[in-house]
Amino acid sequence: MDARVVYFDDCPCWRTAGDRLREALTAIGRSDVRVTFVEVRSEADARVSGFAGSPTVVIDGVDLFPGSAVPTDALACRLYRTPSGLAGAPTVDDLVAALSERI
Repeated sequence: MDARVVYFDDCPCWRTAGDRLREALTAIGRSDVRVTFVEVRSEADARVSGFAGSPTVVIDGVDLFPGSAVPTDALACRLYRTPSGLAGAPTVDDLVAALSERI
């Protein structure tokens, strides 16, 4: 499994997303999966990468939350719907649910 967090450096939530993704992978018995961080440094990078705002969680080349994806060539933050409202990163429970559907 290829697990990535695509982000831009000024995003305040990319590290949180990575930590939660690691926690979710452990919860589903996949602590062996390495999480890779991919920095988008320019609008051109965003355009060619399928970037949908920072952070974007990608599993095996596919956005883990495609319903909230809005492809953009801007270095912009992404929002996720959570039980508590909109947040800058998905919850561990939401990641576990999405990962469980994917594998």
